Amino acid sequence: MGHLTFLPVSVRAGGIVVIGGGKVATHKVKLLLRHTDDIRIIGSAISEELKNSGLAYEERAVTAKDLDGVRMAYICTGDHELNRKLKQEAERRHVLASVCDSPELCDFTSPAICDVGEGVTISVASDSKDVRRAIRIRDRIRELIDDGTLQTD
Repeated sequence: MGHLTFLPVSVRAGGIVVIGGGKVATHKVKLLLRHTDDIRIIGSAISEELKNSGLAYEERAVTAKDLDGVRMAYICTGDHELNRKLKQEAERRHVLASVCDSPELCDFTSPAICDVGEGVTISVASDSKDVRRAIRIRDRIRELIDDGTLQTD
């Protein structure tokens, strides 16, 4: 496999499954909720925060069939071998998958985003190479917008 490159695209939200229920899955869901509530959560141990999110969840072991009819999957189980197997199952079903903490397995990554209103979102992506830098840049852009230095209209 050559150089890992991600395309900067926006994807219509919906048909998302988050597999896992721990800290990483909880963080992903919080980010996703900024844009959609069409999210289903499946994991053997679901955090209380996710249980109280109002989203559909199933606290049980995940199976390959859980990827049926899904458009996108965030795979965050904490079990690297299970994550790899679920990624293979997602590929068989033509489901785009982001395998948390394994950029080499991801079909997509989530950028640092800044919503400026009226349907405009600024995103800063690092191809999972320097996420903290992307967040710092996003935060600086937000500051420039908030203080009026960068006009968005």
